[in-house]
Amino acid sequence: MTDPHSLPPGTPPARASRASAMPALAALLDRSVEQIADAAADVRRYDREAIRAASDVWDNNLFPLFWAASTASADKRERRALTALEWMAGLGERRRRWMTEQAAIAGYELEPLLPPAKPDTPGRDYRGDVMTPACRLTQPTVDDLVPDYDLATAAVRHLRVERAGTRLTAFLQLVAPRRYAVDESMPAQPALLNVALEGVTDAVFDLSATRGAALDPGAGRIEISLGTGGRLRAASGEYRLDDRSWHLSAAGRRADAVTPPRTGQSDRLLPPPAGDLGADARAAAILLRHAMWELRSVRYAARADRVPVLDLCRAFAGAGEAILAAGSRRGAARREAAFRDVIRTWADRSGPALTRWIAAILKERADRPDIIEMPRSPERTPPSLADGSPVFGTPAQAALVMAAWTAAHTNYRTERPAAAELQLALPPRRDEPPSSPWRLRTVSCAEPDAFRLHTDAFQGPGQLTQTGRPTAACSLDLHHGAMRVAAPDGWSASVS
Repeated sequence: MTDPHSLPPGTPPARASRASAMPALAALLDRSVEQIADAAADVRRYDREAIRAASDVWDNNLFPLFWAASTASADKRERRALTALEWMAGLGERRRRWMTEQAAIAGYELEPLLPPAKPDTPGRDYRGDVMTPACRLTQPTVDDLVPDYDLATAAVRHLRVERAGTRLTAFLQLVAPRRYAVDESMPAQPALLNVALEGVTDAVFDLSATRGAALDPGAGRIEISLGTGGRLRAASGEYRLDDRSWHLSAAGRRADAVTPPRTGQSDRLLPPPAGDLGADARAAAILLRHAMWELRSVRYAARADRVPVLDLCRAFAGAGEAILAAGSRRGAARREAAFRDVIRTWADRSGPALTRWIAAILKERADRPDIIEMPRSPERTPPSLADGSPVFGTPAQAALVMAAWTAAHTNYRTERPAAAELQLALPPRRDEPPSSPWRLRTVSCAEPDAFRLHTDAFQGPGQLTQTGRPTAACSLDLHHGAMRVAAPDGWSASVS
């Protein structure tokens, strides 16, 4: 249960009752939109993972919410909402913890409404082999790795250091040579050790730090050494092995001895029914789910600067409360009319571009082109150097949001070149008011000649220097060398 004293000032007191399930479920949707808006409010403190996680909740929970809300009977709404909440919480400990925390902020206590949490125990895959668990990075769990994997000769396949609001996170992927024998009759993919770090306080990495690793977890801190001079320090972390042969390792055999056999029956609850919605309620659900999918697509860094996060949040703010109000109307005709009004309200809050997107979803995905009118597309005039159109170069300042490097490797028989990817917060352009918000820009390059990263690169806006042409040999330098990436063939997009 969430400690009420840990909630932000002004949080209303929790009110637990059997009559809280439906408003609590609706409030979870509204809290998600608020969380997403907060995470994108200032791109200098952009939190891509928070946006992904909050939107991902509703991939398979939106239709149950609409189903729960769509009845005039308060008792039926509560029974349906309890079913939907139990289904939502059944995904795992992390999802349940998010639900209880966000509901408490909205003024609801969920734990009395949910069945007892099930312990998170190891499982088996479709072949019956025991699956690798996620482990907190502690000395005992690291000691479990050493007999099975040679970390001293491990190679860095991927490193990403990223801002998440006011803190830094990191993700490190190592190709870890196995010390144990595998089935030689089946070609084994390399074993990958995926390490996620929270509260990163120090990050030093360049292309001399790609071979060899040492994990040193201690009390309240974790240190990882990489190659010659590379290091990561963080407050906490966890790791998960991506190794199809893990069941043959010493740790895997120990887990196999205590893990029950696969029964063929899943412990997961069946999803709540959601097929009896009216046409307009269904159209609203489809539209909102596509909005959540669009928001969730920021998990791909290359898409993050093209997703209108704040515009979507403004359009769908208060959606949970609106769905509950529309669904509780008496009579199917009144409910359907109310859901049409909800959709029109969402469209009225949107600018022309987002309204065109909404109209396209209603037409192509919900078969309801008649609810709102499709705005006219603007006439596009190609910019011309002769007509006085402004041309902008690389801004003098930038704030680093994310930096990632990936080694050349083979993935499912496909050769992948080495690559670097940067996500930058850029100031307003010269033709915009100085008070305009900063904007997000993602650029990448193949086979970088240099990749140097130091934690100082994340200290906020700093001097950005571009050398060379962005379509040819080019380098970017931020905070006087705290970050430097050299692209031999230029960048995927202009840094402007």
